[in-house]
Amino acid sequence: MTAVIYPNTNLKATEQLLFDRGEGVYLYDQQGKQYLEGMAGLWCTGLGYGNRELIDAISEQLSRMSFTHMFGGKSHQPGIDLANKLAEMVPVDDARVFFGNSGSDANDTHIKLLRYYFNATGQPAKRKIITRERAYHGVCVAAGSLTSLPANLAHFDSPLDALGVLRTDHPHYYRGAAEGETESAFVARITTNLEHLIEREGPDTIAAFVAEPITGASGVIVPPAGYYERVQAILDKHDILFWADEVITGFGRTGKLFGCDTMHIQRPAQMTFAKQLSSAYYPISAAVIRGDMYQAMVEPSAAVGVFGHGYTYSGHPVGCAAALKTLEIYERDNIYANAASVGAYLQSRLAELKDHEKVGEVRGAGLIGAVDLVEDKTSKAPAVELAKRITLLCQDNGLIVRNVAGCTLAVCPPMIITREQVDELMEKLTLSMSQALQ
Repeated sequence: MTAVIYPNTNLKATEQLLFDRGEGVYLYDQQGKQYLEGMAGLWCTGLGYGNRELIDAISEQLSRMSFTHMFGGKSHQPGIDLANKLAEMVPVDDARVFFGNSGSDANDTHIKLLRYYFNATGQPAKRKIITRERAYHGVCVAAGSLTSLPANLAHFDSPLDALGVLRTDHPHYYRGAAEGETESAFVARITTNLEHLIEREGPDTIAAFVAEPITGASGVIVPPAGYYERVQAILDKHDILFWADEVITGFGRTGKLFGCDTMHIQRPAQMTFAKQLSSAYYPISAAVIRGDMYQAMVEPSAAVGVFGHGYTYSGHPVGCAAALKTLEIYERDNIYANAASVGAYLQSRLAELKDHEKVGEVRGAGLIGAVDLVEDKTSKAPAVELAKRITLLCQDNGLIVRNVAGCTLAVCPPMIITREQVDELMEKLTLSMSQALQ
């Protein structure tokens, strides 16, 4: 047993697999066995492994200036350039960018920015945040309180009541619909529930609604058509901000630049980025807000003498250099287009599993997908143990997938994956599914 406390791991089942190196879409363990990385690490290695151009950019920045901070009016060109680049890309009006190190801390930042903004605008009662059942928004104390997955809440005494976290329905039609309920009726019901929640709590007490456009850890849930349009109409009616958590869906993953584009979310007030922002080559995150929100904070910060929030590594120059080069490669090498075209192929191959006796639903968009496993199609009872067996068999067969939300197999390969490698992924996945039923 080593001294490591492992994240998101059964602490009785550690160190089952030790990776040694990576190349392209493949990882290799210490014995040299090859694995197709079907999860892009943790939804994050958009450019796969061993990208020499990105490694060189990081090395160059390390040699030039390994670190400086952004406190007290100090700055550096990679940070300025990255913020300006993101501001040009995002569907946020007059966007301003705060840098952190992970999606979790970026979401913590957003919670604090909401409070600062509404205090600055004379609306201190607007403190509550609406999240959804089965949501995942990180594991810091504040962001973790927005998360609704049971395993992330158990034993941690979360959520914190003081944060004013409200929970509304998850938008998963397959698991959440009433018997005989159409998709449109499902959307109408759960969005009506959302509006009733707002009315009960009082719109003047609610700051924002947070959502991943397409969820990750909760099972790659793709909401039905019309859901977000209805949600946005309700939020606009009650003057509540829409906060899009794009930690997983950002930068081409869903087949379009942002998950907001894929899911028809218009002009969010806040956006969260991490993971594919640097293709996971260096830790960095970004909390993006509207320009008017930023402007409201300027005079209050001047009155205090400082905007009292920041991390030592906020805007780390190496992280910013890594992100700038990553975005450059995405655009220059048409990675977004590859994610769209090969993503469509992946979705078509996953759809071939729909008739499998143990598959309840197949869902996804672009290069993110999921297979929902059931004991039988009639009851839809989650096949939790089967999902665990298939995940381990995939590993034995040289494929990394992830078991999420109990009975769901998630796939999210690097965005450089080819059609031939998608075929390899599907061959190993179907083989593992067959072996699990023997």
